[in-house]
Amino acid sequence: MIITGDDPEYIAFVKARLRDQFLMTDLGPLCYFLGIEVSSTSDGFSISQEKYIQDLLARAALADERTVETPMELHVKLRPTDGDPLPDPTRYRHFVGSLVYLVVTRPDISYPVHILSQFVSAPTTVHYGHLLRVLRYFRGTITHRLFFPRSSSLQLQCYSDATWANDPSDRHSLSAYYVFLGGSLVAWKTKKQVAVSRSSVEAELRAMALVTAEVT
Repeated sequence: MIITGDDPEYIAFVKARLRDQFLMTDLGPLCYFLGIEVSSTSDGFSISQEKYIQDLLARAALADERTVETPMELHVKLRPTDGDPLPDPTRYRHFVGSLVYLVVTRPDISYPVHILSQFVSAPTTVHYGHLLRVLRYFRGTITHRLFFPRSSSLQLQCYSDATWANDPSDRHSLSAYYVFLGGSLVAWKTKKQVAVSRSSVEAELRAMALVTAEVT
């Protein structure tokens, strides 16, 4: 359980009432919760999943020490029929599930994880190769984290984008958005659009509608 707020006295009161009703231990200031690491300074606080990534890379046991600068190559369009089916898709599904959880603090992998998640039912050797690229990307960016400054304003800034007819299988477009509260990134998503857009303008408008609904 995480208890947070801007009134230390009331937080202490809530803890005391909880201890009256339940057997619990106060672990002090938040530093680690469900694989998410939290560090605080006078300038603000940051969240990361560095240890979670280290454990993931250890489980992957990659045969080389290569790193890459981007989690996915530019203009890659994956199809269900690319490559040969994996004899055992369990490993692919395990790593994709771990990557989905890493999106909690790593918005930079939101797009490739969305793409790779579409093939968990029948992954192929090609899909697995792109999955390994994401893991190699983590090797070089393991210390990346989200920072939330204390002096951040309360002004919302939203950015949206769309890839028109990007999916080669059904020609659906992808919507993506990022929402900042001052200097803090507070929401992000990559999602396939539910209908086929007949122009790039229509795809962009659908992306704008998605982020508007999120902000509202």
